[in-house]
Formats: sequence, structure tokens, C-alpha cells
Amino acid sequence: MNSVKVGLLGMGVVGSGTWSVLERNAKEISRRAGSNIEITKIASLNIEHAQSLVNGKAIITKDAYDIIKDPNIDIVIELIGGDGIALDLVMDAIANGKHIVTANKALLAKHGNKVFAKASENGVMVAFEAAVAGGIPIVKSIREGLTANRIEFVAGIINGTTNFILSKMRSSGLPFKDVLKQAQELGYAEADPTFDIEGVDAAHKLTLLASLAFGIPIQFEKAYIEGISDLSSEDIIHAERLGYRIKLLAITKHRADGIELRVHPALIPSGCLLSNVEGAMNAVLVKGDAVGTTLYYGQGAGGEPTASAVVADLVDITRLHTADPENRVPHLAFQPKSLCNIPILPIEMVSTSYYLRMRVKDRPGVLAEISKILSDLNISIGSMIQQCSNNENEADIIFITHASIEKNINISIKKIESLEFICSKVIRIRIEDIS
Repeated sequence: MNSVKVGLLGMGVVGSGTWSVLERNAKEISRRAGSNIEITKIASLNIEHAQSLVNGKAIITKDAYDIIKDPNIDIVIELIGGDGIALDLVMDAIANGKHIVTANKALLAKHGNKVFAKASENGVMVAFEAAVAGGIPIVKSIREGLTANRIEFVAGIINGTTNFILSKMRSSGLPFKDVLKQAQELGYAEADPTFDIEGVDAAHKLTLLASLAFGIPIQFEKAYIEGISDLSSEDIIHAERLGYRIKLLAITKHRADGIELRVHPALIPSGCLLSNVEGAMNAVLVKGDAVGTTLYYGQGAGGEPTASAVVADLVDITRLHTADPENRVPHLAFQPKSLCNIPILPIEMVSTSYYLRMRVKDRPGVLAEISKILSDLNISIGSMIQQCSNNENEADIIFITHASIEKNINISIKKIESLEFICSKVIRIRIEDIS
């Protein structure tokens, strides 16, 4: 068989997993690809660690440009992360005519339009299955498997850290800070978990899915992002009693007037498929006009699950790199000249139901005054529960609204919080009946 030469940038968890999977399954992978795929050179700052894994079967270097400039390298795997030096390396590799496989969602979410344009200009491929939902083949499913469909929406749990935290808060009753600490001790959360718990990681991934689904340019800066750090175990308990579970949901919808692109906590009916995705697992729902709703479920992170996606991209490029560039599957599913400038809608234009919780002084007329504010803004109440708090002079009120415009909800919250009998800020969580 012919041999395809690969250079690997980064020998961390995913890089090590990629080496292991290729070594262990080399014969099977070659049968599928039609060529042998060999990692011949690795760039790693920890040379001793890399050498202990490869056992002399690849050249180890500290200088990534040894790989970028090597004329014998056909494909570069970028597993460094971030959008600093990684961007420079990817752009230079493309300029040198090398195909790219990357797991770097931040790089593509921020600079993907430039990267893909450069790749098209140089006739090379950029494959990024590993950048979204780890080992779940969601990119290939949208790019190829659902190509006959007009995609209506994509919704998913695409950050394992936050899903682990919310699942643990529900099962244990512990507060956010305690569960976050557990997640860090177990390796599910980074020492600095900001990107995960504030929804940024999920938004990076959702931005790519929206472009694949709807044929629009990558527009991460227009995504609405809200994390889980303000959620209390109290709200998770209330949600459970009301027949819901709280998940950090990534949603993009194609509407007549534009595209919704948003990441935020949401109440999901407990009978919904996504509500039963527990622990660090990921799941994505895609609804197409022909196929209906399809579900993709699996491990969204980890060395070998993500390596599975990296190697799948290597096989795809190996199969296709001799093909005429015009006849390859486009990077973002649609032909580059066919991308549409459909507007990304601001969050204020989203319409959904809401969970509103507020603590009030327990006195006559409270419900009437709050109800009037909601009514004046065309917000209809679906249900309401009231329960005593630890303070006998106060009570918690929870409203479940019918579908309402976010702008009106925001105005109503501001008015309610200005009332003299309100004892705390209003907790607002969107409700999504995704099915």
C-alpha cells in the first residue's frame, strides 16, 4: 500500500489517544483508507513523555515548524488548542499545501472563515470532526448524512463538564461550588473552568454546527451565551417537582426572519430524550424536514473518543486528497459561493416559555401586582406555585409562562424587581420543549 505521512502537533491527552488508536488499529484503518497512515513526526514540549509513548517509531521535536516545513508531511494534525500560535501554524501549514485535521473549536469558531478560505485557495482540506462533541460523528452526519434535508434546528448538550455538574447537583442536592470542586478533583473540569461553566466552549461548537446546518458564515461573536454558575440547587429541585430537568442547552434554529444562535440553561421536560443525558455524556438532536428528528449520543470528550474522530478525519482525507478539490465535500457542507447572509437574531427576539422564581414578602396583593405586570406585557401564566421560605414572613413564588418574547420577559423582570415587596432578584430560566 501507499503510505500517507502525518505530522502531529501536540501530544497531550488527545494526541496520545490518536497515536494509540492508530497503532492499535493500523491494519483495520489501512483497509478502510486504502493507504497506510503513519505519524512520522511529532511536535511536543514534553519530549520525554512523547518518546515514552512512540518508542522510537516517530521523530520527536520541540519545534512545530519542523513539521510545517517538512515536504514529506501530507497531513498536519493540530491538537495544541487556542487561537494563538495554533492559528499561525494552521495557516502556514495550509500555505505549504498540507491538509489539516484539528480538534480546535475555539480556533475555528473565531477564525474559521479565514482558515477555510485559505484552504480553498490552496486546494487542501480542513477536517474538524473532533472539534464538536468528541467522538460523536455529528459533523459528518450534518455535512453528508443529512444533505438531502432542510435543517430546521440543532439542539444539544455539547459540554460534558456542565452536564456532569448539573446531573450531580440534581442527584446529590449539593450546591454548584461543591459539585464544581468534585468535578475538578475527578478531572471533568479544568483548574480554570470558566470556558465550560460560562457556556463559551458550547458556543464555539454550536457556531460551527449552525454554519454546517444552515449554510451561513461562522459568526461566534453573535452567539448569545449564558452559563450555569448562577444556578442554585433550589431551582434544580423545583424543576424536578414541575416535571423538568435543567441542562445547559445549545440551540440554533432557522426561522423565517433569521437564525437563533444561543447557549443557556434550560428546563427540558423530563420525558424528553435530552433530559435523560446524564454525567459527562453529550447528545445532539437534529431535525430535518425529510428525516424528522435524529439523535446522536456518546462521549463528548476524552483521549480515545476524541481520537476516534481525529482518525476518522485522517481516513477521509487519505481517501480524498487525490480528488479534484471542486468535487470534495465542502468544509461547511455548502459550496463556499452558496453561503447565505441570513441574520443571526438577538436573544430579545427569541420566543419560548419561562420559569420565573422570586422571593416576596408574604402579604396581600402581591400576586395581583405581579400578575398585572406580566399581563400588561402580554405574558400569559401557564401555572404558578407558592411555598413558604425559611423566613415565615416571606414566600417563594414560581411562575411557568406560556411562550413569550424575551424582550417582554426582560422588561417584566426589571419592573418586578423594582417592587418594594421583592426580596431577591428574579431567577429566569428558559423552557425548551425540544423533540
